[in-house]
Parts: sequence; structure tokens; C-alpha cells
Amino acid sequence: QGQLVESGGGLVQAGGSLRLSCAASRQSFSDYAMAWFRQAPGKEREFVAAINWSGDSTIYADSVKGRFTISRDKAKNTVSLQMNSVKPEDTATYYCAANSGAGPMTNRYQYNYWGQGTQVTVSS
Repeated sequence: QGQLVESGGGLVQAGGSLRLSCAASRQSFSDYAMAWFRQAPGKEREFVAAINWSGDSTIYADSVKGRFTISRDKAKNTVSLQMNSVKPEDTATYYCAANSGAGPMTNRYQYNYWGQGTQVTVSS
């Protein structure tokens, strides 16, 4: 429990920026693929961005490509999601996830570990 802890959510105006962070308590997560997913009320949890174990390969959902950037700091065992030019449709609870595989993955069922989420609300 509590192996992945998200922070940085909040209320932001459309067009603004927000940075989410995910702190991993297990050192082994530094060698795991990591990802961000989000879930809006009444909707399925959807993929946002993923990064491989070494940090040199990333994947983005088309809806956030060019606006969001995922990165990781292996020394600090953290993963971040820089959100720029946010839109009201980005409003959701954002979840950090980890998988013991090496490469970035988009399927939520491939992720074994999940944080409890952080709420992001974008006002128009």
C-alpha cells in the first residue's frame, strides 16, 4: 500500500500549466515502466503517457501529444507529468502506474501497481 503517491493536482484555468509528480517508495520501481492514466466521472480510465525504464522512450495519447510531457528522475525515484495548454476536457483524476516490464505500455491492464490519484480540474 502507498507504493506510488501522486501530488500536484489542483484547479487551473484553461491554457495554464500544472505539474504532477509520482513518488515511488520501492527502489525497484526505478527499473519499471511507468505511466499516467486519467479517469473522468462516468468514463473509463484512459491512457495519457508512458515512459520506459531508462527514460529514453515515451508514448502519448493523441489527445495530449504536444501539450504534456512525461519524465522520470531515477535517482529520486519519481515520475512527472508536465501539463501545458490544459483544456477543460483534461479534467479528471490522474493516476500513476508502474509495470515491471521495460518498455512503455498503453494498456492499463498491463500495469500492476497504482497510486490513489490526484484530482485535476481545468476551468474554462
